[in-house]
Amino acid sequence: MPTPAVKTDSAFWQLPVAALLEQVATSPNGLSSAAAASRLAQFGPNLIHGERKRALILQFLTKFRNPLVIILLTASTLSAFTGDTVSFFIIGTIVLISVSLDFIQEYRAGQAADRLRQSVAVRGQVLRDGKPLEIPLAELVPGDVALLTAGDLVPCDGRVLEAKDFFVNQALLTGEPYPVEKTPGELSRETEILSASNTVLLGTSVISGTARVLMCRTGQNTALGEIADTLLVTAPPTAFEQGTHRFGNLIMRMTILLVLFVLLVNAFLHRPWLESFLFAVALAVGLTPELLPMVVSVTLSRGALRMAASKVIVKRLASIHNLGSMDVFCTDKTGTLTEARIHLERHLDPLGRESQRVLELAYFNSFFETGLRSPLDDAILEHTEIDVSGWRKIDEVQFDFERRRVSVLLDNGTSRLLVVKGAPEDILRLSVSYGLNGEADPRPLNEATLKGINGQFESLSKEGFRVLGIASRQVGMDHLHAVVGDETELVFAGFAAFLDPPKESAKAALAELAADGVEVKIITGDNELVTQHVFAQLGLPVVGVLTGAQIHQMDDPALAARVEQVNLFCRVAPTQKNRVILALKQRGHVVGYLGDGINDAPSLHSADVGISVDGAVDVAKAAADMILLEHDLVVLHAGVLEGRRTFGNIMKYIMMGTSSNFGNMFSMAGASLVLPFLPMLPVQVLLNNLLYDVSELPIPLDRVDDDYLSHPRHWDMNFIRNFMLIIGPVSSIFDFLTFYIMLTVFHAGERLFHTGWFIESMATQVLVIFIIRTRRNPFRSYPNPWLIACSLAVVAVAVLLPFTPAGVHLGFVAPPAIFFLILAAMLLFYLLAVEGMKQWFFRRFAAA
Repeated sequence: MPTPAVKTDSAFWQLPVAALLEQVATSPNGLSSAAAASRLAQFGPNLIHGERKRALILQFLTKFRNPLVIILLTASTLSAFTGDTVSFFIIGTIVLISVSLDFIQEYRAGQAADRLRQSVAVRGQVLRDGKPLEIPLAELVPGDVALLTAGDLVPCDGRVLEAKDFFVNQALLTGEPYPVEKTPGELSRETEILSASNTVLLGTSVISGTARVLMCRTGQNTALGEIADTLLVTAPPTAFEQGTHRFGNLIMRMTILLVLFVLLVNAFLHRPWLESFLFAVALAVGLTPELLPMVVSVTLSRGALRMAASKVIVKRLASIHNLGSMDVFCTDKTGTLTEARIHLERHLDPLGRESQRVLELAYFNSFFETGLRSPLDDAILEHTEIDVSGWRKIDEVQFDFERRRVSVLLDNGTSRLLVVKGAPEDILRLSVSYGLNGEADPRPLNEATLKGINGQFESLSKEGFRVLGIASRQVGMDHLHAVVGDETELVFAGFAAFLDPPKESAKAALAELAADGVEVKIITGDNELVTQHVFAQLGLPVVGVLTGAQIHQMDDPALAARVEQVNLFCRVAPTQKNRVILALKQRGHVVGYLGDGINDAPSLHSADVGISVDGAVDVAKAAADMILLEHDLVVLHAGVLEGRRTFGNIMKYIMMGTSSNFGNMFSMAGASLVLPFLPMLPVQVLLNNLLYDVSELPIPLDRVDDDYLSHPRHWDMNFIRNFMLIIGPVSSIFDFLTFYIMLTVFHAGERLFHTGWFIESMATQVLVIFIIRTRRNPFRSYPNPWLIACSLAVVAVAVLLPFTPAGVHLGFVAPPAIFFLILAAMLLFYLLAVEGMKQWFFRRFAAA
């Protein structure tokens, strides 16, 4: 890292603020744009070690770390020392082209994916040129003054200059799950940065309140950066990564067996050892799915670009497969099933009458609270006719998801009032009396009155209203702080009832998700009556309901036994959301979770695919795998189909590699037993493999049949193995038929034999993609034009190559005209045979 222009090496939390500002060479109003740009160049981006990329040349060179590439280059070098320089140059060129092709395609795919990720990068608000400005966190520098609020990620190690009810979660660094309050102040004797209450640290998040923070250390210089290697452990492999790894192992085992077989046969027949070794290595290259990483990267990136067009931004490419595999989707209802245009429709006293006092108290609470605001607060604050000028806030008890309420302590000069707003059940439980509009003295809350109030609450819920309870309590003028213990002996004022109508688009989207094999489960903090009303309006059947209280009484095995029979989880706490998702995963489901709040981060991490929205808090966006640019299930459904389409194209390459390609290589190994010469020269095997790879490049662009998209798709190694064992031998049968024709009809010598089989193997190996790419009749499934053009072009090159000077150098000769007539007939019968076996296979293994 470049040498910084300012020093922040000292214990900055111990310094007086004035001395710290001078040391960091800034002011309470932050930096100028020019100074910030200069410091960004000096300090580098605000990133930790694990997020930095290798130089481009190193990325290219790593492509040569493939053991087969190394062996191939070594063997070709040995051939040069034995005088065969032509083979050395040809093999070297083919290897270089193949590696470069892989690198270029993967690099371009990575660039496209990076651009998409940057479009939804978490941004922070700082003061630049004295004005608030939102910029990506990576561009923040020491000396910036950051403005933080609830839901933000802390972008640095910094000093708190101003704070108001400011609480942060430091669990990543300290393991302490409870929020910690941060305040300005001098701590000259505090030696540990983790214990400094005037300091915030990179990797923590804001739970509530607001603050102005001087950024002192960024990136690798932070406390998180110093221990990044221990904290930023590699994430466990996804289901998709595990699948590709298992497939690679399957192919590698078969490759080793065939290569050893070929070497033993050639040694037994006393053939030249170098030529035999080169042939065995070339055979291994032909069998190895060396293009699989590139095909996967390009296909996933193409999928990410198409999903971006559908307003879904992919942050982690492997999550595309997980989205396509998703069979259970969990979400809150607000904003997903409903419009999220919440209106305060009614404000009722305990007797069910409209009450201006309830509206007034609700407005006081929402106006003065400084924690995380909800859409309900925004709906209350639309009533600007309420006058708050005579009141000032003394203190606040922040909202949390366990208490489900927020309290503010207010003063009007003559009295002090605690105003509480929250879940009706909890507010009523804490109330001992109730007040009516216009009456000075509260009435005792007896059993009969409580029954009537609960009936009113139930009636509002059944009508689809989302309800908050409003209460207050007079306290003495000497009451200087508000604490949770003050939320007792309340005077119940009434209900604030909100309406959030269902989305027009949600009903159709839910029906489409269900038709495509995705079950929707709602996990909400609302009560079951409101949510059931929304379900009814959307035409969703409620198959089972669990409340947070019931979940609390269950252990994990009991919950896992119930989650599949329930599609409505109500009044749940954040930890219970996470338990539901883990229970579904334990039952073997691929689970998606959509969340946009601070409390959703654990569930987003736990789900197989975490989904958030562009307007979510930073913590949720950072934890998510995908970001929806529109909070709409129609957008999500399009993403699910794109995930399946992407996986379908990857499977096409795998099916090709395990059938026709494997069949050709198996034929090559078998031919070694009976031929007096190698069935194909090593350089010809490599050329065959290179041309085949070129023909596969447009697969990421190919169309996928609609019926393939009709249900979730998963890796199934048994299905892949069975397909290989059934379809692969068909290719070998026609290869052996080609051997017979070349030897008995054409009485071919070595060069003509190589030529005839090279052309036949290329034609069958490439054109079979049009059979394998679809489960349907190939004439009813239209491939991408680029796939057609590329495949036909590769076959044309194979046919014409023996007639060129380059073909002579490669060991080919021009075959007789009758050969091509026989080839055309064989090719037709081969494709018909594969189609017949394919149809039988899918009938036999229809479940796959």
